[in-house]
Amino acid sequence: MTRKILGIILLCALTGVVAFFVGRASTSSESHIFELGPTPVPTPLAKYSIENIKSAPVAPAEFSKARDISETKTTSTYAIAMKFDPTLQGEAKKTVTGVVNTPKEGGKYPLVVMIRGFVDQSIYTPGVGTKNAALFFAQNGFLTVAPDFLGYAGSDSESGNIFETRFQTYTTMVSLLNSLATPSFDEATGHQWDGKNVFIWAHSNGGQVALTTLAITGVAYPTTLWAPVTKPFPYSVLYYTDESADGGKFIRRELSKFETLYDVDHYTFTNYLSDIKAPIQFSQGTADDAIPVAWTNLIVSKLKKAGVDITYHIYPGADHNMRPSWDAVVLEDLKFFQSRLK
Repeated sequence: MTRKILGIILLCALTGVVAFFVGRASTSSESHIFELGPTPVPTPLAKYSIENIKSAPVAPAEFSKARDISETKTTSTYAIAMKFDPTLQGEAKKTVTGVVNTPKEGGKYPLVVMIRGFVDQSIYTPGVGTKNAALFFAQNGFLTVAPDFLGYAGSDSESGNIFETRFQTYTTMVSLLNSLATPSFDEATGHQWDGKNVFIWAHSNGGQVALTTLAITGVAYPTTLWAPVTKPFPYSVLYYTDESADGGKFIRRELSKFETLYDVDHYTFTNYLSDIKAPIQFSQGTADDAIPVAWTNLIVSKLKKAGVDITYHIYPGADHNMRPSWDAVVLEDLKFFQSRLK
């Protein structure tokens, strides 16, 4: 009987030990499962936030002269190509074409980098949006360069994502400005840049590209802006969606996807006004049907509060392209640039 009782006790004890270790294994397994996090969601456009572009290493672009376009008695116009990495991440390089205007007379000249506004790809030709002002500056002793941007003219294709396409206009400008001192740029532009003076001219949507570029780089290149888009992203996009063939449905759908993954505040220059160091001249027409005067009034006020050197001209009755005050506006730009020559 004693042996039987002892056997029962040993069996119970063994059962308890087994249950203990099984319980630990079960608890450990459950704990491990509990600690598993959600599968990370890819955020490929995070690299284009203003902060990330600021800190990205910018490899020098490679320039080449492409072909002659036209000439006048005093100026020459020709195409160039810029090969660079639009992601700034060491990925495959792409080519952006552009247009150069220069005085025919040999010499060294200050440079104006020109950024056009939006133009439909189906009607775009090199120089659209910049050629008239570029010719005027070249006639008055300036070298100009205006990139076409990806997807335009002879450039490589743009991104398949509408927002990456937008952000790569910034990386195009950052790459261009960071590569001006390269031998290939000097060669492609006929050795005519003076090597010290750089100015920026921009119109409409090109204005927000210019302001974003100034915020990213902190460069103090004197800049003139004609009727610039200055509302924060993405409102600056949504405002114009009714002009799309589908009434903006596609853009709004893509924006909804974008905002589930990214904080839009990290992609708009209006949150980085204190990083802008360049003196800026604004020109705004009161009859502009694309850019409300109130937009320009507001950004001018904010930039002044941020300590930016601002000059502001309002042209009564002038439209989005500064007609009928175009001659007066471009002359003010010339004076602005000449007064800041080094």
